Amino acid sequence: MAGVRVTAGESGKITAVELDAQPRPDDVRLDLLVLPGFANTHSHAFHRALRGRTHTEGGTFWTWRDRMYALADRLTPDTYCELAAAVFSEMVLAGVTCVGEFHYLHHGPGGARYGEPNAMGEALREAASVAGLRMTLLDTCYLRGGIDIPLEGVQRRFDDGDAESWAMRVCELADDEMFRVAAAVHSVRAVPVEELSVIVEADVGEDGAPRPLHVHLSEQPAENAACLAAYGRTPAQLLSDQGVLGSATTAVHATHLTAEDIALLGSSGTTACICPSTEQDLADGIGPARDLADAGSPIALGTDQHVMIDMLYESRMLEMHERLTSGRRGRFSVEELVDALSPAGHAALGWPEAGRIEVGSLCDLVGVRLDSLRTSGSLAPQIPLVASASDVDTVVVGGRTVVEDGRHLPMRASGGVPRALTKAISRAWGEAGATRPPP
Repeated sequence: MAGVRVTAGESGKITAVELDAQPRPDDVRLDLLVLPGFANTHSHAFHRALRGRTHTEGGTFWTWRDRMYALADRLTPDTYCELAAAVFSEMVLAGVTCVGEFHYLHHGPGGARYGEPNAMGEALREAASVAGLRMTLLDTCYLRGGIDIPLEGVQRRFDDGDAESWAMRVCELADDEMFRVAAAVHSVRAVPVEELSVIVEADVGEDGAPRPLHVHLSEQPAENAACLAAYGRTPAQLLSDQGVLGSATTAVHATHLTAEDIALLGSSGTTACICPSTEQDLADGIGPARDLADAGSPIALGTDQHVMIDMLYESRMLEMHERLTSGRRGRFSVEELVDALSPAGHAALGWPEAGRIEVGSLCDLVGVRLDSLRTSGSLAPQIPLVASASDVDTVVVGGRTVVEDGRHLPMRASGGVPRALTKAISRAWGEAGATRPPP
């Protein structure tokens, strides 16, 4: 709809939305398709340094994980902050205004404690501030290498010993205007069943209401097989038994589910966060997204391991995967895809005041070009089905323009986001010449 004026107050929230408005001299005009800011509901920022470095060896998720662990073993708070700032800036260029960072790289090499127990989490807070987006730090409890398997090697960096010690560390993290703290269970493989209730009880706000709680769920058939062998229950059934599922909970991936699993997630109002580019890249499989939505689960989206950072692609693949499995087009409407891009993800991350262009909402806007090679000639309502991150022209976070003409404004002084990524990734891997900027 043309002629819409959105006014933001000093609080960063929308104070007025006017239809059929006439332009004023002091208006900032966006001759673009304007959508609410995107929520990247599931991110592992440091995985971005694996892009273009794992694609020629073949293998499976488990062999990819070995390479990921090698990277995790090298990171320090400083290199993590530098890398995450560049990755979050790449997200902002793609229209992301809020990210859920699934954070389990808590401690130093071998599990040694930093003087500041949350040094790595605070590095992520700083990185998000540099990039100019909001974050929910999903501080992740990770206590085992598998069901009844102790942690070893780099996994010791993830370990707090038990859920109570994890909760004590997390309670030292404080929210601020752009940063909120919530919880995650890495998976039923990584957290013993008797510890789950501790996490649920600890994950409440000052008002007593549950905060967001995220969990990797049934990403791999091997996870289901191990859970059935140990507990006689699927992972979804086990989480339901322990009170983990619910409207504050997000199940990430939710790929290999039974009909009963789908019913449990849907009836409890558990959000399903689908990550199509990662599920493609790691050969994980295609999850039952339409069935989950029909059962009552809100659908959100994430870029997970960042084989690409393109939320418009993720939303399009949500629909395309359904076409491949069903043989039919239009399984998700454009309105449903936009809901997955923004309001559903913001709600899952504990920012219910974001994700809509309406009075009282945070003024987070994404302007998508209508005249690019991908979008030219397309009808505006169908742009989300053809556009890519390259078509994002303008991004506004809390009423502040962070991306203009496709350029990330906070990164201009350091030479731009690609340069920052190249430098940070080289430093993260400890490569020779890592301090030299690319040509």
